[in-house]
Amino acid sequence: MANPSDGPDGAYRVLVNEEAQHSLWPSGVGVPAGWSPVFGPGTRDACAGYVEAHWTDLRPASVRAAR
Repeated sequence: MANPSDGPDGAYRVLVNEEAQHSLWPSGVGVPAGWSPVFGPGTRDACAGYVEAHWTDLRPASVRAAR
C-alpha cells in the first residue's frame, strides 16, 4: 500500500493547528480533529511554498506568547 503523502503529483492542502503549526495533507484524506485547512488544494510544491512563506517561526504559538 502506497503512502498518499509520498507522491508529488497529488493534490494537497496546508493545515494549521491551534499552535500555528503547519502540515502538508493529501486533499483526499479527511482533516484530523484540531486542524484547519488554510491553503489548497494545490500541488505539493505550491503547498510547500505556502508553508515556507507563512510558518517562519517553528516554535509553537504558546511558546512564542510566553516570551
